Amino acid sequence: MPDRPGTAAVERVFREEYGRLIASLVRRFRDIETAEEAAGEALLVALEKWPESGVPPNPGAWLTTTAGNRAIDRIRREKQRDAKQQAAFMQYDDTPHEPTGPVEDDRLRLLFTCCHPALAPEARIALTLRLLGGLTVAEIAEAFLVPETTMAQRITRAKKKIAAANVPYRVPEAADLPQRLGGVLAVLFLIFNEGYLATGDGEPVRVELSDEAIRLARILHQLLPHEPEVTGLLALMVLIEARRRSRVRHGELVSLPEQDRAGWDRTLVDEGLALVRTCLATNRPGRYQLLAAINAVHCDAPTARDTDWSQIVALYDRLTRLDPSPIVALNRAVAVAELDGPEVALSLVDRLPLTGYHAWHATRADLLRRLGRTAEAKAAYASAIAATQNSAERAYLSRRCGELV
Repeated sequence: MPDRPGTAAVERVFREEYGRLIASLVRRFRDIETAEEAAGEALLVALEKWPESGVPPNPGAWLTTTAGNRAIDRIRREKQRDAKQQAAFMQYDDTPHEPTGPVEDDRLRLLFTCCHPALAPEARIALTLRLLGGLTVAEIAEAFLVPETTMAQRITRAKKKIAAANVPYRVPEAADLPQRLGGVLAVLFLIFNEGYLATGDGEPVRVELSDEAIRLARILHQLLPHEPEVTGLLALMVLIEARRRSRVRHGELVSLPEQDRAGWDRTLVDEGLALVRTCLATNRPGRYQLLAAINAVHCDAPTARDTDWSQIVALYDRLTRLDPSPIVALNRAVAVAELDGPEVALSLVDRLPLTGYHAWHATRADLLRRLGRTAEAKAAYASAIAATQNSAERAYLSRRCGELV
């Protein structure tokens, strides 16, 4: 008996399948707008049929077939398309119509298309989060701290530029890959972060996004096993993912020191540590490798009390030389608090231009709490709660604030 889903369940399945669906449709029809429109129509059909008939055994295949048929129907109705274009669309053929590069994976091809140098960095990330991550425009706008209308315009311009510039739907040849990696790695990490701690007010953790980012990172690692930043990003992701089952309890975020380490996935921890050792042997440090090394120190400690904070601060010092951003400085200050105390760390945090960032307020709140400055800590907790929509994080911050007397 198939499950009888409600609207929310249908939308969840659709969101999980969205990246595969869009990538498959773009490969077939060579047009992003056609793919998105067809996917949207397939969702409407699913919302109409699945609550009665149940989710089909292979919902991805069902959505792909339905969307493909809807796209063909739409193309047939568009009289302005010339005869050659009509014929190309009508002839169903799973074989790509042009060389697709060294990796046979629809989503990876779409990833490199979205991250093409013809697009601005912000547009590459936003477009990939929309097409492959399945995030709504509102969620992407929240991640970028910009108005929703601004993000909608950015994504629309990116899609138009891809069409106007005839950006190829393919993975670059092996010789061209290194110069294209930066944007791709940044996109994968943002998709992973959205799964690790969602920005919207829905599910606090979106496993399908973090799983997808790791899957694509594994493919990249197979393609470029000697590229240390690819190895570093994969290591970083699997080390963070290893802790996922311990990160939320009873709907509340659990901070790293409070997590039950017995619940960590030791297989992923071991994989991540091995990847970090590979990076160390290569000795070409980069941003993702250093972030992975920091997480390796956390994961290697038997208990929170055993964490080697001096090593973590030293790694953040190296990272600061590569990436002197306020976010890195904020995370470094958290480690400094464990070595030099909350007063020293607070002086570092207060200098940072991050007043719109919820983690800045949350960090200040914790440091002020440790200093006994209760009224200020409560105000900082209130600002942090107001600045995040993640339900698990809000629950954690609210509890910590409520514990202040």
